[in-house]
Amino acid sequence: MGGYFGVASKDDCSLDLFFGVDYHSHLGTRRGGIAVVNSDGHFSRSIHNIQNSPFRTKFENDMEDLHGKMGIGCISDYEPQPLLVHSHLGNFAITTVGIVTNKDELVKEVLDSGYTHFLEMSGGEINQTELIVALINHKKTIVEGIKFVQEKIKGSISMLILTQDGIYAARDRLGRTPIEIGHKDGAYCASFENFAYANLGYTDYHELGPAEIVFFNADKMEILQQPGKEMKICTFLWIYYGYPTACYEGVNVEAMRYNCGRFLARRDKDSVHPDAVAGVPDSGTAHAVGYANEAGIPFTRPFIKYTPTWSRSFMPTNQEIRNQVAHMKLIPIQDLIKGKKILLIDDSIVRGTQLRETTDYLYKSGAKEVHIRPACPPLVFGCKYLNFSRSKSEMDLITRRIIRDFEGENVSDEVLTKYCDPDTPEYAKMVEEIRKQLHFTTLRFHRLDDMLDSTGLPHEKLCTYCWNGKE
Repeated sequence: MGGYFGVASKDDCSLDLFFGVDYHSHLGTRRGGIAVVNSDGHFSRSIHNIQNSPFRTKFENDMEDLHGKMGIGCISDYEPQPLLVHSHLGNFAITTVGIVTNKDELVKEVLDSGYTHFLEMSGGEINQTELIVALINHKKTIVEGIKFVQEKIKGSISMLILTQDGIYAARDRLGRTPIEIGHKDGAYCASFENFAYANLGYTDYHELGPAEIVFFNADKMEILQQPGKEMKICTFLWIYYGYPTACYEGVNVEAMRYNCGRFLARRDKDSVHPDAVAGVPDSGTAHAVGYANEAGIPFTRPFIKYTPTWSRSFMPTNQEIRNQVAHMKLIPIQDLIKGKKILLIDDSIVRGTQLRETTDYLYKSGAKEVHIRPACPPLVFGCKYLNFSRSKSEMDLITRRIIRDFEGENVSDEVLTKYCDPDTPEYAKMVEEIRKQLHFTTLRFHRLDDMLDSTGLPHEKLCTYCWNGKE
């Protein structure tokens, strides 16, 4: 996914910037970066690989040299950012979050228009943020360039642009990712998640709408493009990615997860009788609390997550190592497992490998039954709007492999629709096959309508593409 943070202050902003970016570390796994405007008007920047060390430890020494009254920073899953740019639009720094799914097409278009070259990253890919810079530079102003990006790309891109005069913040065209503006005396900030500035003394000031563009400095914030009417914010932000203290569109992540658990419990009423409810840490925990509260079944923690060295199970690039890390960091508590019927909630089932190993782990520790309740419906379509995962093929999804086994290689959209509908025999057949392959006692996915109701937002404002293929 990735996250960003920017500050414009009357005083030195380096500490606010450092801690604000650090608070987004749960959103990305590969690189962190910071850029500031120095007192002499020049830009300074630092970028580090954070795959094996936290953001804080990589950047705390750099902050001695990164001083200024304005700056932006990011946590990135892929590209090194922010980029420093010298162009006909002036000097600026830029960071982005999202994905451009028509990147190859746009790169060709830009090169054909007279642009001379792009720098390649290791692995031969072009830095996506550099492409955004090239598109912005097609226009006479930064604002016109941002609007051009919003029109041209497929996927989604939200961005922060740091200039010598202030910071531009622009949310993607359909608002799939958030931007929150915070304010305190003498400073404004922009953040992917609003909790990141709370301990720094900022309060909520403005939440950008879809396609909205704002500009702020230490004195004021102004709206340069009004928000669009259509929104498709990523629902998975609440289910998994969002930090529990974050709010999107006025809806807190932790509260939404409690609601999810309640809906799951209502669907389960009198169908299973577990001794305890547990969540796969960390994102499954709040869903489990909601379920336990609604069902009146004790909430327990039958295993504890060990995070000092591996905070995220998908940090290693190699899938086999990721599986091993996921196994190593869950430490069982035998007294809470042996002889128990456990209902376990995870945020989702993607490949299924890790949850199968977790389930087998519980059985080996003496569990009598393991009932699985994912907090979202089956994932049937790979996300094409955000860097949701590193999967290169939809066949990485356990649902698609099972559908392929049932239906053959070439499956029509009409057939896939049947597997997305919880009231069809095709859906029931798929769920039962997942249950058998992953060794669960029972399996019941969250219904899409219940999950969307858990947000309290109008359904049409929420992106559901990965669950039903609808844009």
